[in-house]
Formats: sequence, C-alpha cells, structure tokens
Amino acid sequence: MKHIDDMSETYINNYHKIIGLNVKRIRNEKGISQLDLAHKIGHKSVSIISCAEINHKNNHFNIEHLLKIAYVLEVDIAEFFKEIKE
Repeated sequence: MKHIDDMSETYINNYHKIIGLNVKRIRNEKGISQLDLAHKIGHKSVSIISCAEINHKNNHFNIEHLLKIAYVLEVDIAEFFKEIKE
C-alpha cells in the first residue's frame, strides 16, 4: 500500500498545471473570456482564473472552483483531470 509521504510536491504541482491547462483549453473552446468565467462563478476579478490557469505563484483551483467552472462550461469535472496530449 502506498503512503502519502511518497507523493512528491512535483507530482501534485504537475496535476495543478494539468487542471489549469484543461480549464483554459475548454474555456477557449467555449469562447468564454477569463473575466466572464470569473463573474459567472461569483468572482469580481479575473485573477483567480488567470493565475490558476497558469499556476502562477502556485495558485490553483480548489474543488469548489472546479465544480462551478464545470457547471458554467457544461462539462464533466473529470475533463479537467485528463492528461494533456502533446
């Protein structure tokens, strides 16, 4: 059985990056701006979206953000966790 201490910060950070990139990709596919998405999930500023999409200064989406974003973008939340295909 695995132990949580075996999970590296790099592994976790990579998932935050994958999630941010997927949110950005889907948001762009739907033609929604960062500001519009921020407003639709109840934020007045674009900063939560812009910083989390690029993992700026280790900013990332929490589960509540992801649930709201999935609802607004009309996608299954699982779409945000899919590996990026190069």
